[in-house]
Amino acid sequence: MIATEDSFVKKGLIKFLATSLILCGGISTIATLPLVTPSPVQAQDEDTNIRVYKLASPAVVSIQSRSGNGSGSIIDPKGLVLTNAHVVRGATTVNVILSDKRQFRGVVIASSRNPDLAVIRLEGVTTNLPTIQIASSSGIQVGQRAFAIGNPFGRFAGTLTTGIISRIDSDRKLLQTDAALNPGNSGGPLLNSRAELVGVNTAIFTTSSANSGIGLAIEADTVKQFIAAVRQGAIANNPTPAIAAPNVLTLDGNVISAFLTASDRTLPDGSYFKAYQFQGQAGQSVVIEMRANAIDPYLVLFDASGRKVAEDDDGGGGKNSRIAVTLPTTGRYTLYANSYEVGQTGSFTIAGRLTNNFTSQSPIESSDRGIILQKNGVLGTQSRVFARDGSRFDAFSFNGRAGQVIQIELVSSDFHPYLVLFAPDSRVLQENNGLPSRKNASMTLELPITGTYRTIVNAFDPTGKGAYKLIVKRVD
Repeated sequence: MIATEDSFVKKGLIKFLATSLILCGGISTIATLPLVTPSPVQAQDEDTNIRVYKLASPAVVSIQSRSGNGSGSIIDPKGLVLTNAHVVRGATTVNVILSDKRQFRGVVIASSRNPDLAVIRLEGVTTNLPTIQIASSSGIQVGQRAFAIGNPFGRFAGTLTTGIISRIDSDRKLLQTDAALNPGNSGGPLLNSRAELVGVNTAIFTTSSANSGIGLAIEADTVKQFIAAVRQGAIANNPTPAIAAPNVLTLDGNVISAFLTASDRTLPDGSYFKAYQFQGQAGQSVVIEMRANAIDPYLVLFDASGRKVAEDDDGGGGKNSRIAVTLPTTGRYTLYANSYEVGQTGSFTIAGRLTNNFTSQSPIESSDRGIILQKNGVLGTQSRVFARDGSRFDAFSFNGRAGQVIQIELVSSDFHPYLVLFAPDSRVLQENNGLPSRKNASMTLELPITGTYRTIVNAFDPTGKGAYKLIVKRVD
């Protein structure tokens, strides 16, 4: 998934023989064009393409997370994977698919929005994995050849595109390339002719959400510094800075006006933040919204033990942030209100409210009809969009117990529904594609562990939008 996220001229051994029929005064003659053979330079270019791909592609992986699909590079034979932070945004675990089709559960051990980089540790690795070496930025020059390998659109894993280094942005530590990058290429490597990583593909500049020949990659020296900091323990996935005097957030819908300023404390990625706390109880459904024009709002919510409960960037429509979650435990929760872009300052508003009346027990215990969660909603302009296929989705959370049998039903007369359920550890438990009815997607299953589950209301294709009804209930 490229953050904002051709012709291929076949060169080499193919020979082209063309004939044309020329009609002149009623007499037909055949004109035969000469054989076109590759020049030594063309053959050398092809050999380089093949060699780079053979060397690097075994260490390029595909990454599946709740926010979409991306790519990554194995940088350690024991199973460390380098990717973009926006590829794994909001996730603690992801699914990683190797070039040989093996799949691993990946734990996000470090993430930073500036630079937009993250490191994943693969679980269950028993053999040394192929790796990609990282080059030095000092040897990179405008005009040198560049190769990108990744999983464009989340559907074409192992795709190679070629181009050159078009520009070096020394101020932002970015490389510009005309090698074709598309959604799904994010986090994948930009390589030199020695199959060394010179950059991590992170964005494209476009006005149409399609490749326009201007791709951006984080340069190699910045990547090396980030990896070194991760190995030293200086960057973690869910840092929770100590706060001396947090602001109080009331869950009564009261709107609080505030400012991010250059005198505020910063998160490890350098973004300014304001901290808020509230007392929550297990089973309470909470909605928190942060709105602003001057900054790009970002919210991160932690429970009393420092475990990240929820995180959101644009869930409130536009650039506004919105967290909707069922609280997993009773205790004091801490909310960090900051900005997606590092260094942003400006005014914002924040408000929190309860959406149910459960106070001392979970909604599972409180529902006398067995209803755990019930939502009437609309997939539309306020919904989020999956980068992998452009389809709209809404997300909801509920508390569940190990061994409990539940039924989830998603019904819509306006669009073909698609239903997904995530476990508390972010594993996909079950999916239903809404076939054959195309109006109803449902599932019945026994919950494997106790915790907060996440269900995704999704459209089967990018055209799907309209009203829906979601019900989660226990089965006695």
